[in-house]
Amino acid sequence: MRQRPFRVRLVGVRTSWRTLDDGDFFCPGCGGDRRYRRRAGRRRFVVLGLPLLPRGPAGPVVECVACRGHFGAEALDRPTTSRLSGMLREAVHSVALAVLAAGGSDARAARETAAETVRAAGFPGCTEEELTALLAALTAESRQQGHGRISLEIELHEVLAPLTPHLAVPGRESLLLQGARIALADGVYCAAEREVLATIGRALEIGAEDVDRLLAQARTPS
Repeated sequence: MRQRPFRVRLVGVRTSWRTLDDGDFFCPGCGGDRRYRRRAGRRRFVVLGLPLLPRGPAGPVVECVACRGHFGAEALDRPTTSRLSGMLREAVHSVALAVLAAGGSDARAARETAAETVRAAGFPGCTEEELTALLAALTAESRQQGHGRISLEIELHEVLAPLTPHLAVPGRESLLLQGARIALADGVYCAAEREVLATIGRALEIGAEDVDRLLAQARTPS
């Protein structure tokens, strides 16, 4: 068999990397949670393997430890799968509390539906009593501060806004529908429940017409 001639690379550019920090991220190349190293380097012109002239800085880049792929710093903006799951659990919990605070805390059916929704989201030990106690504490705090409705809207935005860019439209709509079903557990929507559901819709970047459609959809038996 004829062998290929051995070729020596006479000149080129070599990069010497150094690690700035590391952690976990969602690797776009692997499609899952991986370790990363954020790295920066210096490029040098190389002749016969010997680094000679500097060619300037390289990076910084985000390097996946598994696939060795290099990505821009924006790769760290996407939460890991485990972090996204935690954000989603917190979102469901906040939505359930907000809807109960708007008018369903006195109805057992609403409390039961809220507790079931929160348990299904990833808090298996959640009970009606736990939600009621937490709601009472939040209500008392809001009354002391004198701006309960404003505080509620701020809290919803703080929880939902960071999550929204990472959810597809069906995921955002599902969150709103869960809140709507809690509100409907004890009967038709009251004005306060509609208002808080509209607030949830805005935080999730769902248009007003789509919010109305989803609230009507929640009333239709599946």
